[in-house]
Amino acid sequence: MEAIIFIGIQGSGKSTFYQERFFDTHVRINLDMLKTRHRQHLLRAACLSAGQRFVLDNTNVSREERGETIQLARAARFAVHGYFFEPEPERNLRWNAQRSGKAVIPVKGVLGTLKRLERPRWEEGYDRLFRVTVDVENRFVVEEWVRPGAAKQSG
Repeated sequence: MEAIIFIGIQGSGKSTFYQERFFDTHVRINLDMLKTRHRQHLLRAACLSAGQRFVLDNTNVSREERGETIQLARAARFAVHGYFFEPEPERNLRWNAQRSGKAVIPVKGVLGTLKRLERPRWEEGYDRLFRVTVDVENRFVVEEWVRPGAAKQSG
């Protein structure tokens, strides 16, 4: 059982990354899709109760925002993996501008999220942490963060 938490500002590619890597194996929990925190919490609770792997695909920029999901997932004996999408403001703003309708976040909103972004730390309760960047060909590059004093895991 695995709970994955995406951490990154708007336009960083989180939803595209989900489609590429987890669509066939994990339920996607996303506030934009579900519209309310209540629905998001209900779906998360259902996944935890059923032992269903899931991805929390929101910005999750503060330790506080991530904390409840980490605590609940660990209590349900889920492994907790964090994926930190390294901010690249110019690219993030460009990708955000390519969205349509209500999905486009005002520039001020994206930059405000960037100011609030807190990098994940092992002390939050992760079993594994990954850093996601984008190469010159717009492909995702994933690097595992090695816990101090631990050997790197494959995968």
